[in-house]
Amino acid sequence: MTDFNQRIIGEFRANGGTVETAGFGRSLVLLHHRGARSGVERVTPVMGIPSEAGWFIAASKGGAPENPAWFGNLSAHPETVIETPDEGEVAVRAVELHGDDRDAAWALFTSRSPGFAEYERRANRTIPVVELQRR
Repeated sequence: MTDFNQRIIGEFRANGGTVETAGFGRSLVLLHHRGARSGVERVTPVMGIPSEAGWFIAASKGGAPENPAWFGNLSAHPETVIETPDEGEVAVRAVELHGDDRDAAWALFTSRSPGFAEYERRANRTIPVVELQRR
């Protein structure tokens, strides 16, 4: 895990979900995921946008040409938990969105932060969107 991610996780937990670093505010969730091959549990801060069933997250990896490791981990182990600013730990099931559902959720990301549109241009791939549905 990068030092930056560790610092964000520490700030999130110390401040009840508020992260002032990089102006994240209360827009993050801490995603717990288990390694697809290793089985090792990891925690990654990601932007979480509330949905009717839970939260949307985007596998943008800052515009890298490949998906983040957590995306493959959720594909292998979709039942997990997240830490949220308002509810604490919540059990969720990860479901990748497709077609119009994916596009509508992706539009939420680009409307909240223009950086997401730049990530998709730079990555030259369709960035997957996952809904973390409460279970």
